[in-house]
Amino acid sequence: MSMFCYQCQETAGGKGCTVRGVCGKTEDVARLQDLLIYTLKGISEIVVKGKIDATKLGDVNYQVLSSLFMTITNANFDDSAIEHHIRKMIAVRDELKKSVSTDVLHDAATFSVDSREDMLAKAATIGVLATENEDVRSLREMITYGLKGMAAYTEHAMNIGKENFEISSFVYAALAATLDDSLTADDLVALTLKTGEYGVKAMALLDEANTSKYGNPEITQVNIGVRSNPAILISGHDLTDLEQLLEQTKGTGVDVYTHSEMLPAHYYPAFKKYDHFAGNYGNAWWKQLEEFVTFHGPILFTTNCIVPPRNEEVRGRIFTTGSSGFPGCKHIAADEGGKKDFSEIIAMAKTLPAPEQIEEGSIVGGFAHNQVLALADKVVEAVKSGAIRKFFVMAGCDGRMKSREYYTNFAEKLPKDTIILTAGCAKYRYNKLKLGDIGGIPRVLDAGQCNDSYSLAVIALKLKEVFGLDDINKLPITFNIAWYEQKAVIVLLALLYLGVKNIHLGPTLPGFLSPNVAKVLVEKFGIAGIGKVDDDIELFMA
Repeated sequence: MSMFCYQCQETAGGKGCTVRGVCGKTEDVARLQDLLIYTLKGISEIVVKGKIDATKLGDVNYQVLSSLFMTITNANFDDSAIEHHIRKMIAVRDELKKSVSTDVLHDAATFSVDSREDMLAKAATIGVLATENEDVRSLREMITYGLKGMAAYTEHAMNIGKENFEISSFVYAALAATLDDSLTADDLVALTLKTGEYGVKAMALLDEANTSKYGNPEITQVNIGVRSNPAILISGHDLTDLEQLLEQTKGTGVDVYTHSEMLPAHYYPAFKKYDHFAGNYGNAWWKQLEEFVTFHGPILFTTNCIVPPRNEEVRGRIFTTGSSGFPGCKHIAADEGGKKDFSEIIAMAKTLPAPEQIEEGSIVGGFAHNQVLALADKVVEAVKSGAIRKFFVMAGCDGRMKSREYYTNFAEKLPKDTIILTAGCAKYRYNKLKLGDIGGIPRVLDAGQCNDSYSLAVIALKLKEVFGLDDINKLPITFNIAWYEQKAVIVLLALLYLGVKNIHLGPTLPGFLSPNVAKVLVEKFGIAGIGKVDDDIELFMA
């Protein structure tokens, strides 16, 4: 086969993409991503065996995290950019290797390549299927995908100036462990849970970074209509990119709209001072092929969630930065101080028409842990009185599959005395439904981006404390989570580490789970798939 990738929910046939990624990545991109990950494993083995202190590695920590982030689904389709990054990380590896005896190192820490052809040939020998044991392969990949998600959150925090060297040390240890053939399946199961533990640390770090700089999210009405000014659409997850864009567009007559996972930026107090921060345009990431046509202005991708554009006119308006990339689209890099020059995007916006209106009205969000805990007395009283019978955590990702209509139907059919707690782009399946409220508490409480699933865990743990329970699973909370890519994997592992059981995961279970690994998750943690909406609601409400 020309490639093999099964890291996302839409992987072909639920088994693996072998010719071209369903996401749109080519064979070359898939193989180069494999080789980049392999190079990072070699670096990690050198750090571990050389007993190199992560606090002494400086920018290497950031580069490793950025490299992991680059390989997340729908982040970077630019084979030239990935090739450049491989060469860069091999140079880092070889410099680190000077302090370690080469006779004790794995091939990942010693291989060499010269040309693009060498890279592709090498990549063909070290991909996912190079691990023959199906269960070991499954666990190694689950750990790796969890690390990719963790890297995304940790990189965002580092962009704001917050770093936790324990997380970087763990990333090196875990990547190196995936090269260790002496580890048993039981060892890897333990490491998987350890990955979840550090996933919690990573999400807590990002929460601290975001709130310390931008304030605690507040209940906010967000405009989903348009104004008459030319505009820029910003997508992805990185708030520092948004801040720089808003600063550079002040007084230019150009509005800024958020797209998809950038929607929760409106909830932070620091961004409310920008009167040209106009609202949110469109829906979840996968609808961009149509919605970018009607937006008319330039689009800036700060992270993943790119769908390869079919329209050449739209492609000419797409810019990328950070971990994202797409062939033919202008990439804007930061200078040594982390500053980015968005003047080209602003200049383009001024020459283009204002966005077409595709919706009108507003939606409400901003229910991160600080805001919900401020309402704790009201929430607790509603639970005690029976006004709220149950909470449903419906966080995670959206996607293109028709089977994801399940989540809209599920939200519509839930009893009126239930509350939905959400985070991530999964919310677009139901956040514009008229589901009402319970005593002034909206029935959909949006905590924010996918990383703000941490907020939902904090809320659950606080409710456990308030109600004097000894087990989080005794709360009237059910987890019915949608997943798509690797940031959802680390959220899942974090929840398992926190002791949450009986999570329902859909619309399909991960293709990277071998039958035996899936059996462990079912028997030990109660992981299950989704069924029919009516049957699931009856089960959950019982």
